[in-house]
Amino acid sequence: MIIITGGTGFIGSNLAAGLEAHGCTDIVICDTLGTGEKWRNIAKREIRDIVHPDRLFDYLETHKDKIEAIFHMGAISATTERDADIIVETNVVLSRRLWKWCGKHKKRMIYASSAATYGDGQAGFDDVQTSEGLKELLPLNAYGWSKHVFDRRVARVLMTKSEPIPPQWAGLKFFNVYGPNEYHKEDQMSVICKLYPQVRAGAAAKLFKSYHPDYEDGGQLRDFVYVKDIVDVMIWLYENPDKSGLFNVGTGAARSFKALAEATFAAAGDEPRIQYMEMPDSLKPKYQYYTQAEMKKLREAGYDKEFTSLEDGVKDYVQNYMAKEDPYL
Repeated sequence: MIIITGGTGFIGSNLAAGLEAHGCTDIVICDTLGTGEKWRNIAKREIRDIVHPDRLFDYLETHKDKIEAIFHMGAISATTERDADIIVETNVVLSRRLWKWCGKHKKRMIYASSAATYGDGQAGFDDVQTSEGLKELLPLNAYGWSKHVFDRRVARVLMTKSEPIPPQWAGLKFFNVYGPNEYHKEDQMSVICKLYPQVRAGAAAKLFKSYHPDYEDGGQLRDFVYVKDIVDVMIWLYENPDKSGLFNVGTGAARSFKALAEATFAAAGDEPRIQYMEMPDSLKPKYQYYTQAEMKKLREAGYDKEFTSLEDGVKDYVQNYMAKEDPYL
């Protein structure tokens, strides 16, 4: 049995689809559904159980002899969320409880960290996992900080061995992920998901102007990674229980927002039309102009599959999902 927290969310629902295709039949989804359309993210899946987060630990205790691994994807993922108490309760406290439970019961735990832990990038993008290395990072928002808190706690436990450690653990620092099943994320959707409706309507794509002398308008750089590649990494970890660590998950190749917009137009069979708009004043001090995952550590651990290029990933996303009447995975 495999538990996926946040299993109806963007990455969690893609993971459920990937595990199902991989032959896993006992998949348990832990999440809240609310009154929106998030249930559609798992409408095509065969699911053993759906568990509300309030009942998660009761469920774990009842089924502890059957559980093999927990993929902890559940989190407050909005980088704009201002209620730090809610963020801590979900991203730190729950993660700590799951870590302790997995350590006590010898269950594998793979969890979502974030590239937001790197802050403005001045300290680099190396996925170190030592306490000394991690303390050099300074996230720019409460979301990134909460992920960093848990990464640092894991590092301290590994060093002191002050509590039982899961037999396999992996923290995954996801970079800029895009792909199907992110439609419920509203303002937190990827730029591609926001651009395509503009492209389809015949309008110009709107991107932020640059306020940094080293970057032209639309020249801001991100490591855009297709969600299917994210899933491949997690399934590889599932297949290799001897691999543990804190790993970056990106492509290792930063691309510009302009290139992303051009790829979206190309996938839609249209000529690019781009307009540059003012960035909100509240965003300017915290804006990242460059992110690029250092992928050496994951490669040295043995992961050798190539990552999808931006053009190929956008083409698949646009033509096989967003352009369809049913855009869900």
